[in-house]
Amino acid sequence: MAMKLVENAAGRLVPTHVNGQPAVPFQGVGKYKPTGRKAAPPVPSCADYPADGNKVVADAKTQGGGERANIDAFKVALQQAGVRDGMRISTHHHFRNGDKVAVPLFRAAAELGIKDLIWFPSACFPCHAPLIELMDAGVIHHVEGSMNGPIGERCSYGKMRGLGVLRSHGGRWQAVQDGEVHIDIAVLAAPECDPFGNANGVKGPSACGGLGFGLVDSMYADQVIMVTDNLVPFPCVPWQIQGNCVDQVVVMDCIGDPAKIISGTTELTKSPDRLLIAELAARFVREAGIMKDGFSFQAGAGGTSLAFAIYLRDYMKQANVKARFIRGGSTKYLVQMLEEGLTDYILDGQTFDLHGVRSMRDNPRHVHTSPFTSYNWHGKGCFATFVDAVVLGATEVDVDFNANVVTHSDGKLLHGIGGWQNCLSSPCVILPIPAVRDRIPVILDRVTTVVGPGELIDVIVTERGIAINPRRQDLIDAVKGSDLPIRSIHDLKKEIDSMCGGAPARPKFGEKVVAVIKWVDGTVIDAVRQVGA
Repeated sequence: MAMKLVENAAGRLVPTHVNGQPAVPFQGVGKYKPTGRKAAPPVPSCADYPADGNKVVADAKTQGGGERANIDAFKVALQQAGVRDGMRISTHHHFRNGDKVAVPLFRAAAELGIKDLIWFPSACFPCHAPLIELMDAGVIHHVEGSMNGPIGERCSYGKMRGLGVLRSHGGRWQAVQDGEVHIDIAVLAAPECDPFGNANGVKGPSACGGLGFGLVDSMYADQVIMVTDNLVPFPCVPWQIQGNCVDQVVVMDCIGDPAKIISGTTELTKSPDRLLIAELAARFVREAGIMKDGFSFQAGAGGTSLAFAIYLRDYMKQANVKARFIRGGSTKYLVQMLEEGLTDYILDGQTFDLHGVRSMRDNPRHVHTSPFTSYNWHGKGCFATFVDAVVLGATEVDVDFNANVVTHSDGKLLHGIGGWQNCLSSPCVILPIPAVRDRIPVILDRVTTVVGPGELIDVIVTERGIAINPRRQDLIDAVKGSDLPIRSIHDLKKEIDSMCGGAPARPKFGEKVVAVIKWVDGTVIDAVRQVGA
């Protein structure tokens, strides 16, 4: 049966069904409002759990450690959780490229003869490339989660049996909460955990910071398995995940390498051009009057965004300005601002380096948050809407200010959405991007994939000038008379194309849809098509 495609409000052809389930095409920002009630897990009974609170699976303790022991531990836990063909199994990504849980987990499922599992990670990374062989073997049917690296590239070539589904962090919470996604078994890594299942990410040898991206899994999944390499006596304090939600506790020798939470995009740029872009972005925040006592901001984890935070810190010191809060992903640069008294709080959804881990553990003003409070569009408000300015990366933008973060201009699906879409709710969204990346212009007539609609992107900052969305006359007026290099986006594009010998050729796609991009309200904003077909 041919896939039915319809044009959505972003002008993109998207499927009306995704992996056999009805899908709602994007209707416009703020237009789609759900009905009904939130989903919920089955009602449990204390009669089915140990009276002494000890949920550690005795047969699942690794003896001597190593891959074989980890696989055997997961086999026991999965069997006790009632694993069956076709189930949806979730994991979280707080270890980023240092995760050591997902690969032995799915190898255990393979040894049990389980097929057609749906993997629902908050994100996957190059360290998960070994799972490709399990896709080939039929153990994993498809991935519904942000795909960074080899698994995303594989999906781009149409080699995954189901459609990939990419959601923002807030969109993932929304999908589970609204019943769009049902998690059968959640397997959550915890750097510290007690036998009852209370867990946190700020203590232990594998400390990674917050565990907010696994919180929704713990609340809504039918079965919840906590996995730790640091079992402590009850109570584990603080607890970011509550043991009342947990069915089993598995002890491994090592759940992850916290040094690798700094991966890919979370390193400070050394490029002179990108440092200039970061400086221009910080100057814009200052000149537009956003930087004032009590303001708030969020900087992404990209190298340019990290440099922006350093420049803004210096401007704040010069002007004797203090922020009420900074929204994290935390890095050492944000931690320094907290410790220097430049902000009252860091409200942190994910720690991006070990400085952030230490600060969240030791400083009560470094606050652990989850996507429910900060990013979930189907809540009673979320504080993404009152972060005064956000500075985020992008792979492409177009002359209508639409932006892309998941595919490159060659069409390959190599990146996840993260909290990027959710941050677009901010009153001022700034994208600092290089004019050219790998000799390819970044400003296009039309982005390869729409991940964020142009009406929500306010400012594009390049080393060749700053373009303000014409919809934002207030920002245009605010910087009038400054020495900032303000230009129209069309002028910028013309100059950049001339430098590169013309606009880039569009990538060649087949007809097959290989993945969809969900908007923050659960609607489909775009579809990704097979490359090289």
